Amino acid sequence: MIYGLLAEFDNADKLVAATQRTHDEGYRMIDAYTPYPVEGLAEALGFHRTWVPPLVLLGGIIGAVTGYALQYYVSVIAYPVNVGGRPLNTWPMFVPVTFEMTILFAALFAVLSMFALNGLPMPYHPLFNVPRFDLATRDRFFLVVRSNDPKFDLDATRKFLANLGAQQVFDVPQ
Repeated sequence: MIYGLLAEFDNADKLVAATQRTHDEGYRMIDAYTPYPVEGLAEALGFHRTWVPPLVLLGGIIGAVTGYALQYYVSVIAYPVNVGGRPLNTWPMFVPVTFEMTILFAALFAVLSMFALNGLPMPYHPLFNVPRFDLATRDRFFLVVRSNDPKFDLDATRKFLANLGAQQVFDVPQ
């Protein structure tokens, strides 16, 4: 069993062009690794949308409702104290805590959804089995086509990646 094929490139422009061509050929289970952010790479990979903003909004809404409901429960139901004839449910008094709970829950949802959607923590990844992959943090650019891609064929994909201008193409053991 192999995880996929890893193609090594020496600059970012070649990687972006190769990634775009790979995506255009119909490969969808692909990923790229670079030592720094590369403009245009996410679009070439086919990433157009993320679920993080809607999840952060959901977290903010849950936080606001939780903050308001907690204060309402304490002030109106559990411990109603009539001070100076004021109504028990005075929403202006609840605004600061509701706002803070909104921010707290939105931030927690942002961090947790980012970790979950990125598949973190990941102490082991099959790409660590390729010795040259260490260069991904220094000066090399890598494109991986996973073997679970419907279009993946070991020999045809290897030839395709070599024709894209890859310096080397590696098998990635599982």
